[in-house]
Amino acid sequence: MTQQPNQLYQQSTEIVSAGAVALAIEQMAAKIDADFKQHQPEPEVVLLCVMTGGLYLAGQLLAVLKTPLQLSYVHVQRYNQTLQGDVLNWFVEPMLSLQNKTVLVVDDILDEGITLAAVKQRCLILGAKQVFVAVLTDKDNQVEKPIQADYVGLRVPNLYIFGCGMDVQGWWRNLPSIRALNAI
Repeated sequence: MTQQPNQLYQQSTEIVSAGAVALAIEQMAAKIDADFKQHQPEPEVVLLCVMTGGLYLAGQLLAVLKTPLQLSYVHVQRYNQTLQGDVLNWFVEPMLSLQNKTVLVVDDILDEGITLAAVKQRCLILGAKQVFVAVLTDKDNQVEKPIQADYVGLRVPNLYIFGCGMDVQGWWRNLPSIRALNAI
């Protein structure tokens, strides 16, 4: 049963403040810039946003990254506004050539890792020289994940969280803080 957005908000608790999220993103961007600067020659970088959840982090990173980059996106999802992951659906593949490029895949959360592993594999198939993964959150869910993120903003508990690109029943991706549902 779908609830109203304000009901969902009222049935949640803030677990990461907006200030802590912003600081984590700034620190992640500084680490990415430092790592990419070490590569000589400087790599051709494509920031590849995983829609729709990665949009928030991608936008925040674009405002602070100093590394020259191109921007593209993929639209692939498993959740379809539900609380449980389902079949992986590809809607849009990268519109830029990834051939011989360094790809920085950006997403909201590393939960089970199935989606991100598939995106990374697809980038390599499309000719990426190397693929790095940046996520705002890595969920401590005791699941053996098929992929690890190279850049993680925040570690979060094994709760249903939303805000900062993550949704609850399609709502609240726009929150600058991260909240957890009290019960699902």
